[in-house]
Amino acid sequence: MNAIRHIPKITVNVVTLLLRFARLVIIIAIFYVVYKILLSEAINGSRQVIPIFGLWLLSSYIVIPRIHRIMTKYYLPNYFVGRIRSPDGLLSDPVNLALYGTEPEIHSAMQKANWDKAEDLTTKTFIKTAYCSIFHRSYPNAPVGGMYLFNRKQDFAYQQEVGGSPNTRHHIRFWKTPKHWYMPGGRKADWLAAATYDTRLGIKMTSGQIDHRIHEDIDEEREYVIDTLKKTGSIKNIEVVKHFTASYHDRNSGGDMIKTDGSLPFITL
Repeated sequence: MNAIRHIPKITVNVVTLLLRFARLVIIIAIFYVVYKILLSEAINGSRQVIPIFGLWLLSSYIVIPRIHRIMTKYYLPNYFVGRIRSPDGLLSDPVNLALYGTEPEIHSAMQKANWDKAEDLTTKTFIKTAYCSIFHRSYPNAPVGGMYLFNRKQDFAYQQEVGGSPNTRHHIRFWKTPKHWYMPGGRKADWLAAATYDTRLGIKMTSGQIDHRIHEDIDEEREYVIDTLKKTGSIKNIEVVKHFTASYHDRNSGGDMIKTDGSLPFITL
C-alpha cells in the first residue's frame, strides 16, 4: 500500500497519457478493421449501400466524436470564453444573453412571449422529432440537443417553431450560473443563455452527423429574443455591454459560419 502511495505524480500522469493514447489507437484500429470488412462485402450495385451506410454511422456517431472528445481536452481551455461547447468538447455558439431573475420568472416571461419549452431529449422524443422533420409535422416542444457550459448541459431550453415543423425554429438554451461565480470584468448574472436560429437540417462538417444548420447572424437572433420579451412587458431593464467579447467571424461545432459584434445584453426581468 505504502509503495503505491509513493509512486511519483509525474509517473502517474505519463501512464494516464499513454492509456488515453492507446485508447485512441484502438478506436482508430477498430474503425479501420470495420472499414475493410464493410468494403470487402461491397461487391457492386446496390450491395454497396449497406457498407457505406454502416461506415457513415460508425465514423460520424462513434469514431469522430470520440476523437474530438479526446483531443479537445488538450487544446481547448477549460474556462469561460463566452461560448458554449458541444458534447464532443468543440466550441459552439456564443453566449449572447445574460439575465437577472429566478427560474419561475424566466419561464413566465418566455411563455408570455409565446415561446414553447423544449422537451428533454429521450429516445421517444428523438423518434418523434425525426418523424415530424421528415413528414413536416408540427412539434412545438421538440427537444434541442445538449450543449455545455460550466461543464454541464443546459438547464432548459425554449423555442418557436417556424413553418410547421422542427426543421426551422428559433431556440434558446439557459444555464444557471454557479454560486459565487463572476464573469470577466467582475460582472455577475443569474443566468446565461445562447440563442440561435435553426434554418434547416443538414450535415455537420465536423463529424458528418445530421443536425440543424443555423443562421450566421447570431446578433440578429439575440435581438429577436429581446424584442419578444419587450412586447410582453417582461423586461425591467437592459444594460448592453459593448465588446464584452471580441467581435469575430468563426464556425461553430457543426461547421456553420457565425458572426457577432461581441456585445452582451444584461436583462433584468
